[in-house]
Amino acid sequence: MALFGSDLERQVKKESAQTEPAWEGAGQEVGLQIWRIVKFNVEHWPKEEYGNFYSGDSYIILNTYHPKPGSNLLAWDVHFWIGKYSSQDEYGTAAYKTVELDTFLDDGPVQHREVQGYESALFQSYFDKITIMEGGADTGFRHVEPEKYETRLMRFSRTGRRVKATEVQLTRKMLNSGDVFILDAGRTVYQWNGKSCSGDEKYEAQSFCQGLETERNGRAKAETVEEGHEPDEFWEQLPDEDIEADDETDAGSFPPTLLKVSDDSGSPKMTKVKEGQISMADFSTDDVFIFDDGKSCFVFVGSGASPAEKRNGLPYAHKHLQKTAHPCAAVSVISQGKEENNAYKAFVAAVGTAA
Repeated sequence: MALFGSDLERQVKKESAQTEPAWEGAGQEVGLQIWRIVKFNVEHWPKEEYGNFYSGDSYIILNTYHPKPGSNLLAWDVHFWIGKYSSQDEYGTAAYKTVELDTFLDDGPVQHREVQGYESALFQSYFDKITIMEGGADTGFRHVEPEKYETRLMRFSRTGRRVKATEVQLTRKMLNSGDVFILDAGRTVYQWNGKSCSGDEKYEAQSFCQGLETERNGRAKAETVEEGHEPDEFWEQLPDEDIEADDETDAGSFPPTLLKVSDDSGSPKMTKVKEGQISMADFSTDDVFIFDDGKSCFVFVGSGASPAEKRNGLPYAHKHLQKTAHPCAAVSVISQGKEENNAYKAFVAAVGTAA
C-alpha cells in the first residue's frame, strides 16, 4: 500500500529515529531512563547519577509506566530538562531528540519542557532527591582530588515532600535559618544547620556528606556546624560578598492567553486568539493551540492538525514564553484523543480555572 502525505513523513521520521543507538530498548519496560546531550549526541546517563543534574547541561528523561493497575499496556512521559547555563545548541538538540524519541515510540509519549528551578511536580515526583550542581558533567566536581578542589556551597531545602539540593553562590549571604547548607572545601566538608531547618533536610545533607567522604577515600572529613556556633575556619572559607542578581523576574499577574499555530497561509504562523476568559470551546481540532496561564503552558494538538503544525507547537511555545515575565514555565504537549493521561487532565483543569 502506498503512503502519502503525513503517513510518508511519519514513516521517514520513524526510520530516522530507529538509527539513533541511544533509543535501543527505550520505553520497553516500566521505569526511568535518562540521557545527556553531549556535543549534539545522546549519551546514557549512569543510573547511579539519576537525580543529579548539572546546570551547564541538557538532559532527556523518559518515564515508562502502566496507565492502569493490572494493565500490560505502556504509557510514557518524556521530558527535556534545560540547565540554567546549557547552551542553545544543547537544549535545541535535547528538544529535537525528544521529538525523535516520541516518534520512535509511535507518538505515544506526552512531551514536556522543564527548566532548572521551575521543574513540574510530575518531573520532581520521579526522584527522592534532586541535586543540581554548577558546570557540566565533564567538568563537575565528582572524583576530583581534594587538594585541587574549588570550594562550593550547596543548599538543601524541602519543597513539598522532597528535599532539593542546589549549588548556590559562594557567599555567606546565601545562608538562611530555614535550610541546611554544605560548604564543601575539599578536605573539610561543613554541614551548616539553620535554626529552623527540618529533619529531612539534615538527613539528606548528612547522606550527601557521607557520599563525599566515601568518594574521596577518607581524605575528606565532614563536620556539623549549628547556626550561631560557627568556627572561624568556616567563615574563612565563605566570602562575605553580595548576592548576584537573578536573571529571572516575577511573573506577577498574567491574564490567561490562547494562541494558535496554523499553516493555513502556507507556512506555520502563531497568532493570538484571545486573553482572559478561555474555555474548551475555544479549541478546535484542525490546529495547534498554546494555552498559557502564567504558571504553566500547554500545547494542545488537535486531531486534525497538520504535521507542520504539530512540529512547530513546542518551538512556538518556547518562543512565546521568552517574551513573557515567566520564560521558564513548564510546558506540556497534549494531544486530542489522549484525554486519559494526567497531563491532559491538568490541561482541562487549568482551562477550567480560566473560564
